[in-house]
Amino acid sequence: MTTEAVAAPRGRSEAVIRARILQAIFERRLPPGEKLTEDRLAELFAVSRTVVRQALARLAQDGIVEHHPNRGAFVAAPSRAEARHVMAARAVVEPEVAGLAACACEAGAATRLRHHLAAEDAARASGDRAALVRLTGEFHVTLAEIAGNPVFARLLTELQALSSLAILLYARGEHASCPPHEHAAIAAAIEARDAETAMRLMREHIAHVGADMDLVEPAARRDGLADALGMPPRRDLNRPRPARSGPAG
Repeated sequence: MTTEAVAAPRGRSEAVIRARILQAIFERRLPPGEKLTEDRLAELFAVSRTVVRQALARLAQDGIVEHHPNRGAFVAAPSRAEARHVMAARAVVEPEVAGLAACACEAGAATRLRHHLAAEDAARASGDRAALVRLTGEFHVTLAEIAGNPVFARLLTELQALSSLAILLYARGEHASCPPHEHAAIAAAIEARDAETAMRLMREHIAHVGADMDLVEPAARRDGLADALGMPPRRDLNRPRPARSGPAG
């Protein structure tokens, strides 16, 4: 793990450690399977290992960190089934969040959305992939904050982190962030306080994000090594052999 991935002002709480790890995941600087060493994190954040352990435990509860006995903590590597569950949860939650945001959108919230979209456009134009990935994920959390529901905001933060990990593992081609222009259309519906359209567009948007990942389980092989080497599978040595005919020797 690099220092740049999680370095932060010293002496901060476990909440800050969690936030910085999540940000590094959003920006694809902490990949699935990356080891999170307690001693190194404690050094970077100038805190005790107990504080680091608390931060990692909370991330583990959210499915973002995995603990392996005798090996330590690692950034989660969600399976295809887990990735499908994440996208199914987003498909249920996020259209509702978009509708609530449309109902609650005031002038200040509309300005906030326009500024956010401008930042996405600037990152896209400059080729700043890390910033674009982070901003497109933050867009979804921003909608929950505009909707005024902190529970949704926390949930979407977790779902976005898991989505980022799933995209790293299962993306088709160069897919790296939300499809362009779709956020602008959702934001326009929210600013117009058109909840129905905002919900429909979000539903379509989540479907597009999911379609850009290969989440179909590969076909099971009877004998993986034999198939890989182009050889017939070995005879089952434990199978009883047929009795010999003829006189016993």
